[in-house]
Amino acid sequence: MTFDLDAFVTAAVFDREGVAFALGNGIVAWAEAGRSDAHDGAILCAVVHPSGVGILTGGDDGRVVWSRRDGSEELACLKGQWIDAICASDASGLIAFASGREVGVLDSRDRTFERRFPHPASVAALAFDPKGRRLAAATYGGVALWYARIAEQAPVMLRWAGSHIAAAFSPDGRHLISSMQEGALHGWRLSDAMDMRMGGYPGKVRSLVFIAKGARLVTSGAQGAVVWPFSGGGPMGKQAMELGYDETAMVVCVAGDPARASFCAGLDDGRVWSCDLDSQAITPLKTERGAPISTLATSGNRIAWGDEAGKAGIVGI
Repeated sequence: MTFDLDAFVTAAVFDREGVAFALGNGIVAWAEAGRSDAHDGAILCAVVHPSGVGILTGGDDGRVVWSRRDGSEELACLKGQWIDAICASDASGLIAFASGREVGVLDSRDRTFERRFPHPASVAALAFDPKGRRLAAATYGGVALWYARIAEQAPVMLRWAGSHIAAAFSPDGRHLISSMQEGALHGWRLSDAMDMRMGGYPGKVRSLVFIAKGARLVTSGAQGAVVWPFSGGGPMGKQAMELGYDETAMVVCVAGDPARASFCAGLDDGRVWSCDLDSQAITPLKTERGAPISTLATSGNRIAWGDEAGKAGIVGI
Protein backbone atom coordinates (compact mmCIF):
# COMPACT_ATOMS: atom_id res chain seq x y z
CA MET A 1 0.00 0.00 0.00
CA THR A 2 1.53 3.32 -1.10
CA PHE A 3 0.45 6.95 -0.83
CA ASP A 4 1.33 10.23 -2.54
CA LEU A 5 1.07 12.80 0.26
CA ASP A 6 2.45 15.85 -1.61
CA ALA A 7 4.71 17.02 1.24
CA PHE A 8 7.83 16.00 3.15
CA VAL A 9 6.89 13.15 5.52
CA THR A 10 8.12 14.22 8.95
CA ALA A 11 6.97 11.10 10.80
CA ALA A 12 5.01 7.88 10.44
CA VAL A 13 3.25 6.84 13.66
CA PHE A 14 1.31 3.69 14.52
CA ASP A 15 -1.55 4.11 16.97
CA ARG A 16 -4.19 1.61 18.06
CA GLU A 17 -6.33 2.29 15.01
CA GLY A 18 -3.79 2.40 12.20
CA VAL A 19 -1.11 4.69 10.79
CA ALA A 20 -0.78 8.48 10.77
CA PHE A 21 1.66 10.42 8.61
CA ALA A 22 2.75 13.86 9.86
CA LEU A 23 3.63 16.14 6.95
CA GLY A 24 5.76 19.18 6.26
CA ASN A 25 2.69 21.19 5.19
CA GLY A 26 1.05 20.91 8.63
CA ILE A 27 -1.33 18.09 7.75
CA VAL A 28 -1.82 14.75 9.49
CA ALA A 29 -2.82 12.13 6.89
CA TRP A 30 -4.52 8.95 8.08
CA ALA A 31 -3.60 5.84 6.13
CA GLU A 32 -7.16 4.53 6.35
CA ALA A 33 -8.65 7.76 4.89
CA GLY A 34 -8.93 11.42 5.67
CA ARG A 35 -6.69 14.30 6.70
CA SER A 36 -6.50 16.71 9.62
CA ASP A 37 -5.24 20.30 9.36
CA ALA A 38 -3.11 20.24 12.49
CA HIS A 39 -0.72 23.18 12.02
CA ASP A 40 -0.40 26.49 10.20
CA GLY A 41 3.06 25.60 8.89
CA ALA A 42 5.33 22.59 8.95
CA ILE A 43 5.11 19.70 11.40
CA LEU A 44 8.60 19.32 12.85
CA CYS A 45 8.15 16.33 15.19
CA ALA A 46 5.54 13.73 16.10
CA VAL A 47 4.88 10.74 18.40
CA VAL A 48 1.93 8.59 19.35
CA HIS A 49 -0.25 9.94 22.16
CA PRO A 50 0.28 8.21 25.56
CA SER A 51 -3.26 6.79 25.36
CA GLY A 52 -2.34 5.00 22.13
CA VAL A 53 -5.05 6.91 20.25
CA GLY A 54 -4.00 9.59 17.81
CA ILE A 55 -0.79 11.49 17.20
CA LEU A 56 0.97 14.35 19.01
CA THR A 57 2.66 16.86 16.73
CA GLY A 58 4.85 19.92 17.20
CA GLY A 59 5.02 22.60 14.54
CA ASP A 60 6.82 25.72 13.46
CA ASP A 61 3.68 27.61 14.51
CA GLY A 62 4.64 26.98 18.15
CA ARG A 63 1.73 24.62 18.82
CA VAL A 64 1.51 21.12 20.28
CA VAL A 65 -1.55 19.39 18.84
CA TRP A 66 -3.28 16.07 19.56
CA SER A 67 -4.89 14.84 16.34
CA ARG A 68 -7.42 12.02 16.22
CA ARG A 69 -9.59 10.78 13.41
CA ASP A 70 -12.57 12.71 14.78
CA GLY A 71 -10.77 16.01 15.37
CA SER A 72 -7.76 17.89 16.73
CA GLU A 73 -7.02 19.61 20.04
CA GLU A 74 -4.36 22.17 20.92
CA LEU A 75 -2.43 21.23 24.05
CA ALA A 76 0.11 24.07 24.11
CA CYS A 77 0.93 27.20 22.15
CA LEU A 78 4.16 29.23 22.26
CA LYS A 79 3.61 32.07 19.82
CA GLY A 80 6.55 33.01 17.66
CA GLN A 81 8.51 29.84 18.53
CA TRP A 82 9.06 26.39 17.06
CA ILE A 83 8.40 23.04 18.71
CA ASP A 84 11.69 21.30 17.92
CA ALA A 85 11.22 17.96 19.69
CA ILE A 86 8.47 15.95 21.35
CA CYS A 87 8.20 12.69 23.27
CA ALA A 88 5.58 10.88 25.33
CA SER A 89 5.33 8.03 27.82
CA ASP A 90 2.47 5.56 27.95
CA ALA A 91 3.76 4.41 31.36
CA SER A 92 3.33 7.78 33.08
CA GLY A 93 1.04 9.56 30.64
CA LEU A 94 3.47 12.47 30.41
CA ILE A 95 4.18 14.53 27.29
CA ALA A 96 7.34 16.62 26.85
CA PHE A 97 8.17 19.15 24.16
CA ALA A 98 11.14 21.42 23.48
CA SER A 99 11.14 24.93 22.11
CA GLY A 100 14.52 26.60 21.91
CA ARG A 101 16.11 26.42 25.34
CA GLU A 102 12.96 25.47 27.23
CA VAL A 103 11.27 22.11 27.78
CA GLY A 104 7.61 21.86 28.74
CA VAL A 105 5.96 18.84 30.37
CA LEU A 106 2.22 18.09 30.30
CA ASP A 107 0.17 15.26 31.80
CA SER A 108 -2.31 13.65 29.42
CA ARG A 109 -4.39 12.57 32.44
CA ASP A 110 -4.41 15.93 34.23
CA ARG A 111 -5.00 19.05 32.15
CA THR A 112 -3.93 21.33 35.03
CA PHE A 113 -0.41 19.89 35.24
CA GLU A 114 2.47 21.79 33.62
CA ARG A 115 6.22 22.05 34.17
CA ARG A 116 8.87 24.21 32.48
CA PHE A 117 12.58 23.38 32.51
CA PRO A 118 15.13 25.96 31.22
CA HIS A 119 18.46 25.08 29.60
CA PRO A 120 21.52 27.20 28.78
CA ALA A 121 21.42 26.08 25.13
CA SER A 122 18.83 24.84 22.64
CA VAL A 123 17.37 21.38 23.18
CA ALA A 124 17.51 19.16 20.09
CA ALA A 125 15.92 15.92 21.34
CA LEU A 126 13.95 14.44 24.24
CA ALA A 127 13.47 10.95 25.67
CA PHE A 128 11.61 9.50 28.66
CA ASP A 129 13.05 6.62 30.65
CA PRO A 130 11.08 3.33 30.54
CA LYS A 131 8.95 4.32 33.57
CA GLY A 132 8.24 7.78 32.19
CA ARG A 133 9.57 9.48 35.30
CA ARG A 134 12.92 10.89 34.16
CA LEU A 135 13.33 13.03 31.09
CA ALA A 136 16.53 13.37 29.05
CA ALA A 137 17.11 16.57 27.09
CA ALA A 138 19.92 16.48 24.53
CA THR A 139 21.62 19.86 24.22
CA TYR A 140 25.01 21.47 23.74
CA GLY A 141 27.57 20.06 26.16
CA GLY A 142 25.69 16.92 27.11
CA VAL A 143 22.32 15.62 28.24
CA ALA A 144 20.25 17.07 31.09
CA LEU A 145 18.30 14.59 33.23
CA TRP A 146 15.15 15.88 34.92
CA TYR A 147 12.55 14.32 37.21
CA ALA A 148 9.62 15.15 34.98
CA ARG A 149 7.03 15.89 37.70
CA ILE A 150 9.18 17.96 40.07
CA ALA A 151 8.83 21.72 39.66
CA GLU A 152 11.86 23.18 41.45
CA GLN A 153 15.05 21.25 40.77
CA ALA A 154 18.48 21.34 39.21
CA PRO A 155 19.03 18.69 36.54
CA VAL A 156 21.70 16.03 36.65
CA MET A 157 23.99 17.04 33.79
CA LEU A 158 25.71 14.23 31.90
CA ARG A 159 28.47 16.20 30.29
CA TRP A 160 30.35 15.57 27.08
CA ALA A 161 31.75 18.31 24.87
CA GLY A 162 29.88 18.95 21.65
CA SER A 163 26.34 19.23 20.36
CA HIS A 164 23.97 16.34 21.16
CA ILE A 165 21.14 15.80 18.66
CA ALA A 166 19.35 12.57 19.66
CA ALA A 167 18.80 10.49 22.80
CA ALA A 168 17.54 7.03 23.78
CA PHE A 169 17.26 5.09 27.05
CA SER A 170 17.90 1.36 27.07
CA PRO A 171 14.73 -0.65 27.88
CA ASP A 172 16.06 -1.52 31.34
CA GLY A 173 16.83 2.13 32.06
CA ARG A 174 20.50 1.42 32.81
CA HIS A 175 22.03 3.26 29.84
CA LEU A 176 21.42 6.55 28.06
CA ILE A 177 22.80 7.06 24.57
CA SER A 178 23.07 10.32 22.65
CA SER A 179 24.06 11.12 19.09
CA MET A 180 26.66 13.80 18.38
CA GLN A 181 26.68 16.44 15.67
CA GLU A 182 30.09 15.26 14.44
CA GLY A 183 29.07 11.69 13.60
CA ALA A 184 29.53 9.69 16.81
CA LEU A 185 27.57 8.31 19.73
CA HIS A 186 28.19 8.95 23.38
CA GLY A 187 26.65 6.99 26.22
CA TRP A 188 26.48 6.88 29.98
CA ARG A 189 25.90 4.03 32.40
CA LEU A 190 23.47 5.75 34.73
CA SER A 191 24.43 3.88 37.90
CA ASP A 192 27.81 5.63 38.01
CA ALA A 193 27.78 8.04 35.01
CA MET A 194 30.53 6.02 33.30
CA ASP A 195 31.19 7.38 29.79
CA MET A 196 30.91 5.23 26.68
CA ARG A 197 32.42 6.48 23.43
CA MET A 198 31.17 4.95 20.18
CA GLY A 199 32.69 6.54 17.09
CA GLY A 200 33.80 5.71 13.58
CA TYR A 201 30.69 6.87 11.73
CA PRO A 202 31.04 8.41 8.26
CA GLY A 203 27.84 10.44 8.76
CA LYS A 204 25.56 11.88 11.44
CA VAL A 205 23.58 9.38 13.50
CA ARG A 206 20.06 10.77 13.28
CA SER A 207 18.21 7.56 14.17
CA LEU A 208 18.81 4.93 16.88
CA VAL A 209 16.73 2.19 18.49
CA PHE A 210 17.21 -0.52 21.09
CA ILE A 211 15.98 -4.00 20.09
CA ALA A 212 16.23 -7.61 21.33
CA LYS A 213 15.09 -6.64 24.85
CA GLY A 214 17.87 -4.08 25.06
CA ALA A 215 20.66 -6.46 24.05
CA ARG A 216 21.39 -4.52 20.83
CA LEU A 217 21.43 -0.87 19.78
CA VAL A 218 20.87 -0.23 16.06
CA THR A 219 21.79 3.10 14.45
CA SER A 220 21.90 4.92 11.15
CA GLY A 221 24.86 6.97 9.97
CA ALA A 222 26.81 4.48 7.82
CA GLN A 223 26.59 2.46 4.59
CA GLY A 224 24.94 -0.28 6.63
CA ALA A 225 23.03 -0.40 9.89
CA VAL A 226 25.46 -0.30 12.81
CA VAL A 227 24.58 -2.74 15.61
CA TRP A 228 26.17 -2.34 19.04
CA PRO A 229 26.11 -5.09 21.71
CA PHE A 230 24.60 -4.05 25.05
CA SER A 231 24.25 -7.39 26.85
CA GLY A 232 26.68 -8.04 29.68
CA GLY A 233 27.23 -4.46 30.81
CA GLY A 234 27.34 -2.41 27.64
CA PRO A 235 29.46 -1.93 24.51
CA MET A 236 32.79 -1.01 26.16
CA GLY A 237 35.58 -3.07 24.64
CA LYS A 238 33.22 -4.76 22.15
CA GLN A 239 33.01 -4.50 18.38
CA ALA A 240 29.96 -3.23 16.51
CA MET A 241 28.54 -5.04 13.47
CA GLU A 242 27.57 -3.30 10.24
CA LEU A 243 24.71 -5.13 8.53
CA GLY A 244 23.37 -4.56 5.02
CA TYR A 245 26.49 -2.72 3.87
CA ASP A 246 26.01 -0.99 0.50
CA GLU A 247 28.71 1.36 -0.74
CA THR A 248 26.19 3.17 -2.97
CA ALA A 249 23.89 4.39 -0.18
CA MET A 250 23.67 5.46 3.46
CA VAL A 251 21.29 4.20 6.13
CA VAL A 252 19.41 7.29 7.34
CA CYS A 253 16.55 5.75 9.40
CA VAL A 254 16.20 2.67 11.60
CA ALA A 255 13.23 1.31 13.54
CA GLY A 256 12.35 -1.81 15.47
CA ASP A 257 10.32 -3.40 18.24
CA PRO A 258 12.30 -3.35 21.52
CA ALA A 259 11.22 -6.92 22.26
CA ARG A 260 12.22 -8.41 18.89
CA ALA A 261 15.60 -9.36 17.45
CA SER A 262 14.87 -7.69 14.13
CA PHE A 263 14.80 -4.18 12.69
CA CYS A 264 14.27 -2.24 9.49
CA ALA A 265 16.40 0.38 7.77
CA GLY A 266 15.69 3.19 5.33
CA LEU A 267 18.30 4.45 2.88
CA ASP A 268 19.09 7.81 1.35
CA ASP A 269 18.27 6.40 -2.10
CA GLY A 270 14.68 5.52 -1.13
CA ARG A 271 15.05 1.82 -0.43
CA VAL A 272 13.86 0.02 2.72
CA TRP A 273 14.92 -3.38 4.05
CA SER A 274 14.52 -5.48 7.18
CA CYS A 275 17.02 -7.67 8.99
CA ASP A 276 16.72 -10.62 11.36
CA LEU A 277 19.63 -10.51 13.78
CA ASP A 278 19.77 -14.27 14.34
CA SER A 279 20.35 -15.06 10.66
CA GLN A 280 21.60 -11.59 9.63
CA ALA A 281 19.49 -12.05 6.50
CA ILE A 282 18.44 -8.86 4.67
CA THR A 283 14.91 -8.79 3.25
CA PRO A 284 14.10 -6.03 0.72
CA LEU A 285 10.81 -4.27 1.52
CA LYS A 286 10.96 -1.34 -0.91
CA THR A 287 13.29 -1.80 -3.85
CA GLU A 288 12.40 1.28 -5.93
CA ARG A 289 14.91 4.06 -5.61
CA GLY A 290 13.80 7.62 -5.03
CA ALA A 291 13.98 10.42 -2.49
CA PRO A 292 15.71 9.72 0.85
CA ILE A 293 13.63 7.92 3.45
CA SER A 294 12.70 10.48 6.13
CA THR A 295 10.87 8.27 8.63
CA LEU A 296 10.27 4.63 9.59
CA ALA A 297 7.94 3.04 12.13
CA THR A 298 7.13 -0.56 13.04
CA SER A 299 4.20 -2.32 14.68
CA GLY A 300 4.16 -6.10 14.83
CA ASN A 301 4.83 -7.30 11.29
CA ARG A 302 4.01 -3.97 9.64
CA ILE A 303 6.39 -1.20 8.63
CA ALA A 304 5.40 2.32 7.63
CA TRP A 305 7.80 4.54 5.72
CA GLY A 306 7.81 8.06 4.31
CA ASP A 307 10.27 10.01 2.19
CA GLU A 308 11.39 13.58 1.60
CA ALA A 309 9.35 13.87 -1.63
CA GLY A 310 6.00 13.03 0.00
CA LYS A 311 5.76 9.37 -0.89
CA ALA A 312 4.77 6.91 1.84
CA GLY A 313 3.79 3.31 2.27
CA ILE A 314 2.92 0.43 4.57
CA VAL A 315 4.43 -3.01 4.01
CA GLY A 316 4.32 -6.32 5.82
CA ILE A 317 7.35 -8.40 6.76
